[in-house]
Amino acid sequence: MAFALRKHDSEFDSQPIADINVTPLVDVMLVLLIVFMVAAPLMTSGVPVDLPKTAAKQLNDQQPPIVVSVDANGSYFVDKKEATGVEGLLAVLKENSENNKDRRIHLRADKAVAYGKVAEAMGVINAAGYVKVALVSEGAGSGARAASAAQ
Repeated sequence: MAFALRKHDSEFDSQPIADINVTPLVDVMLVLLIVFMVAAPLMTSGVPVDLPKTAAKQLNDQQPPIVVSVDANGSYFVDKKEATGVEGLLAVLKENSENNKDRRIHLRADKAVAYGKVAEAMGVINAAGYVKVALVSEGAGSGARAASAAQ
């Protein structure tokens, strides 16, 4: 807090300054913020260890999902390849997934398709052992997105 000292009686008309200067406080807070922003990533690495070198393959969890589509006529497609009936759907799905039951599957269906047809496809896929099945829909103002998963 600052105040004015009176030098002479003629200078009595000036008022004391009652404001707090917060500029140095803001400067210190910004410096502390920058220090913590730089130091925080260094603290998350944990205990430093010297890791051994191996010839193991790198994990590949970033495989794209297999897209199963049901068009307006009720025909099944697996990544643009038509599948005939439920048995054909499972055969093409098994071929595309390389029998990896943990692959993500996005089920897209035309809105004109009956709910029973979509539920049938989802049930067949789930009964075949694929547990990561999601329904794809469009948002109100954006593109397609996966909605829910079944187990």
